[in-house]
Amino acid sequence: MTTALERVRNLPFWRQPAEPKPLGGGITNVNFTVEQGAEKFVVRVGDDIPVHQVMRFNERAASEAAFRAGLSPEVVYAEPGILVLRFIAGKTFTAADVRDPQNLARIVPLIRRIHTEMPREVRGPALVFWVFHVLRDYGHTLADCNSRHLARLPALLAVAAQLEGQVGAVKMVYGHNDLLPGNLIDDGARLWIIDWDYAGFNSPLFDLANLSSNNEFDRAQETWMLSAYFGSAPDAELVHRYSAMKCASLLREAMWSMVSEIHSKLDFDYATYTMDYLKRFEQALAAHQSH
Repeated sequence: MTTALERVRNLPFWRQPAEPKPLGGGITNVNFTVEQGAEKFVVRVGDDIPVHQVMRFNERAASEAAFRAGLSPEVVYAEPGILVLRFIAGKTFTAADVRDPQNLARIVPLIRRIHTEMPREVRGPALVFWVFHVLRDYGHTLADCNSRHLARLPALLAVAAQLEGQVGAVKMVYGHNDLLPGNLIDDGARLWIIDWDYAGFNSPLFDLANLSSNNEFDRAQETWMLSAYFGSAPDAELVHRYSAMKCASLLREAMWSMVSEIHSKLDFDYATYTMDYLKRFEQALAAHQSH
């Protein structure tokens, strides 16, 4: 059986013998760096993951569109299960970096650019990422696999249905939908955003809620973010809709991890990740319901 490293080493794209080096951080695929003379590349290795609705044709299309929009590094080669991009030398953000006011003031315009510029650049078929459909689908997957979290599912899905109603009608934009801190890179002059596995049309509230929930914003940071994105202080209705979406984002991350506990073959502690996000979801839901 050909290993991921061997696949990368034998790609026809290389001009000289390649020596792939593992690159950590991936939790839906395996990543390597490869140097070719003065050039350096990142190679993402991963097949479709239907249980997570990850389709690699979509990731490639979004990555290429993001490069054309000036948001992401260039895709220089692709084949089924393989994506080769130019390496960006810089600092990979942590949650603390994202929360830094100076960085956040750069990130929010970047998100707005994703929402407004990506739709003009995406070519071919495009997916929709609707978190409440994802949650329902995860529920079916977990039930079919007799997940250890089976007893939790009815209550979690009931809450998800309530949250969907509270989000209400949405404006459709093109979203990144996976704003973990490690997907932001600062090269010293500008920010880059990477990893478009979950890209698709969505409400702008999801990316904002996802950024906040994955990076543990406090209320003041959330208010600042909403004001900066929408151009004015958020009213009570917007705050309520955003808060519902934030709960959904946290629940989606928890249920994503529940499914990964069963289906992923990557060396990652999904069980701990699940419990961390469940706790954060429960805290966010309590705060949402109290207001």
